[in-house]
Amino acid sequence: MMPETIQTALRSATLRLLRPLVRVLLHHGMAYGTFAELARKAYVEEGFIHIGKSGRRASISSVSALTGLTRKEAKRLIELDIHSGHDSDQRYNRAIRVVSGWLADPRFHDASGQPRSLPMEGENSFSTLTKDYSGDIPPAAMLGVLEASHTVSRTADCVRLLERAYMPSHTPVERIHILGRDPGELIGTISHNLAAEKPARVFQRKVSNPAVREDALEAFREMANRKSQELLEDYHRWLSAHEVDADDPKAGKPHYVAVGIYYFDDTLNKDTPS
Repeated sequence: MMPETIQTALRSATLRLLRPLVRVLLHHGMAYGTFAELARKAYVEEGFIHIGKSGRRASISSVSALTGLTRKEAKRLIELDIHSGHDSDQRYNRAIRVVSGWLADPRFHDASGQPRSLPMEGENSFSTLTKDYSGDIPPAAMLGVLEASHTVSRTADCVRLLERAYMPSHTPVERIHILGRDPGELIGTISHNLAAEKPARVFQRKVSNPAVREDALEAFREMANRKSQELLEDYHRWLSAHEVDADDPKAGKPHYVAVGIYYFDDTLNKDTPS
């Protein structure tokens, strides 16, 4: 048997990565031609970055040579705008900040330290929370986002937190944006660790077991959800305490940081090949 080459391993890894993605694309009606166009655009954009990192000047011609696309096609793709001006990413991030602030800021807690129901207006109200954690999004608009995802409920007197994490479960367009954002960050981490020397690698681990009893899955899911949420809330409190102060000229440049945790078992996609 011939030893596996890097290219063979890459083909296998790419197919394994693409199958669940294509499952989502087919379910939501994206044809192959659209996917192929996006794949070509990604090759062109990353081609410019790849050449630039090597210290050479990236051009349409050099990217064409690297990717195998024609110069005309490379030029068209680099100018192609696939975005329609939506603000879903911004809304998603700000909703997370509002919920996280509710969980972490003692102004919005009860005597036992738990998130309390908030009046819509007044001191330490939902309006205060939104103003402090969502930037310029009006409280009524943020309330609508959180109500639509069943993260909060509103009565005549107050707003109550139902979930300790914002997941846009009833806003499918925003869920689709998570598909690109979170796996993209994980692949970015893997890419860094493949290329970096050991001291520069970042944390990337998982625990798995191929012989877990089926009657234990529900208990483990519950434990994994609970402990993962607790850990993420600890991380959030630490990150919040180390944010750049916009009023401090010595604070330095802000950086985006993320730590993700996911759960998987083979009952979630029963047709996924091993």
